Amino acid sequence: MKTPGILRCILVTMAVAAFCGPAAAHGDVTPQAVDTKTLPPVGEKWLDQNPYRGDPAAIKIGSSAYGQNCARCHGLEAISGGIAPDLRLLDRDCMPQKDEKKKAACFVENDQYFLTSVRHGKVRNGAVYMPPFEGIFNQEAMWAIKTYLESVRDVPLAKK
Repeated sequence: MKTPGILRCILVTMAVAAFCGPAAAHGDVTPQAVDTKTLPPVGEKWLDQNPYRGDPAAIKIGSSAYGQNCARCHGLEAISGGIAPDLRLLDRDCMPQKDEKKKAACFVENDQYFLTSVRHGKVRNGAVYMPPFEGIFNQEAMWAIKTYLESVRDVPLAKK
């Protein structure tokens, strides 16, 4: 007797789920410390925009911090494998802006969004999609990661 296709698909899915157990994006992972002592300190007050934009030292520190703490969900070199957003696209709405004032305001808004996301994490309906990093990373580390992400951003082509 042949099993209908849909039933076979359900049975295979159930077997895979039973064998693999619950899926977790990153499991129990201990965040790795980020050494920011070579970066200029930014102070206690949380900044609204990235103070290290384009700074080669911040890019290097941010690259290492990203690789150790973010890549397991957001992908190597910020290229998502589908688990979490592709962070190369974080500033994509700002890049094609022709008006420099609007472009600058867009970057500030994206910087604020990034910092809030990293500080407080992402929780929806009680499910933690991204853990909060405030108290784990200092502000310098968060901005260094943002600086790294800006260095690998996927720049959209300007619309004609």
